[in-house]
Amino acid sequence: MNLSVIGTGYVGLVTGTCLAETGHHVICLDVDANKVKKLSSGQITIFEPGLEAIFHRNIKEKRLHFTTSLLEAVEGSDIIFLALPTPPGEDGSADLKYILNVGEELGKLMNKYKVIIDKSTVPVGTADLIRKKILLNSKVEFDVVSNPEFLREGVAVEDFMKPDRIVIGTSSEKAKKLLEQMYAPFVRQGNPIIFMDERSAEMTKYAANSYLAMRISFMNEIANLCEKTGADVEMVRKGMGSDTRIGKRFLFPGIGYGGSCFPKDVQALAKTASDYQYNFRILDSVMKVNALQREVFVQKILQRFSNNLSGKKIALWGIAFKPNTDDIREAPSLYVIEELTRRGVSVVAYDPEAIPNATAYTDDKSGINGNVKCFGCS
Repeated sequence: MNLSVIGTGYVGLVTGTCLAETGHHVICLDVDANKVKKLSSGQITIFEPGLEAIFHRNIKEKRLHFTTSLLEAVEGSDIIFLALPTPPGEDGSADLKYILNVGEELGKLMNKYKVIIDKSTVPVGTADLIRKKILLNSKVEFDVVSNPEFLREGVAVEDFMKPDRIVIGTSSEKAKKLLEQMYAPFVRQGNPIIFMDERSAEMTKYAANSYLAMRISFMNEIANLCEKTGADVEMVRKGMGSDTRIGKRFLFPGIGYGGSCFPKDVQALAKTASDYQYNFRILDSVMKVNALQREVFVQKILQRFSNNLSGKKIALWGIAFKPNTDDIREAPSLYVIEELTRRGVSVVAYDPEAIPNATAYTDDKSGINGNVKCFGCS
């Protein structure tokens, strides 16, 4: 099948490369000409275990192509994936300008039936908004489908190639048959493709991520309580995780969740609840606990040094928000770095992959860049 992917971030590049790996011809589009030049020459722009090998293989086999031309992407495909950023606004809502702008442009360029797949994480009702934007400039038949991604950075290739499930929101039988055919290689072991309406698919992604964020915040509260009571949180975690009703994942205490998904998705779901005049009390607590957990960690350091950190040098092991990624978006480490340097600490940070991103971040923060040295082996 001929496919295109609009956007070459984590989701877009993994999606495009993995689809090409099963024999589809994929055009990946990005507005950043320098990025497209790098990708076209075989230079991968993100770190994701297992991605580089299949990236190079599919470029060599001419199944994976990169462009800055939306016209080329539209004319060369029957199915178009939208893998565009939806950054949080000041009120926590997802910013849909990139997706809606592309939707409007698609309407001008389509001259035959297309399936538009929203792969980005978007609020309930976004498929309807995209449909309206396309209709402003097009009379051609098309379908807009919600197909949220459930990729974990660090194991995204495995997640895409061997998904627990594939969620597809569509009311179109025509689109359903095309997507069953496209995704057939990924569900040969019997994992389901779950079809539902578009709004339910959009809600499913937010509900799943917010629930996992809630587990993390809950375990951080348990860890704090264990310290006060003398209990061992590691033993508590093992005892809980062995219960098949609970399971072992997302029970590790720490200094809070970060990354490109959980923070913005929890905020966006909370904003949706607010827009519908629903008081989502559990979700509000999840966000408060997560923010407080970073402060708790800094307070532990202050207590260790009797509230005097001036002139101290502290090593920080790990900058990315989780192992096996170079992603530092909403990483708890950044809060810790800023708080420590604000108190006169010289920070030496190590990360095997995230150093370039961390260096760019500290260079942008004039108040801390002279107090942080980053080392890694990437």
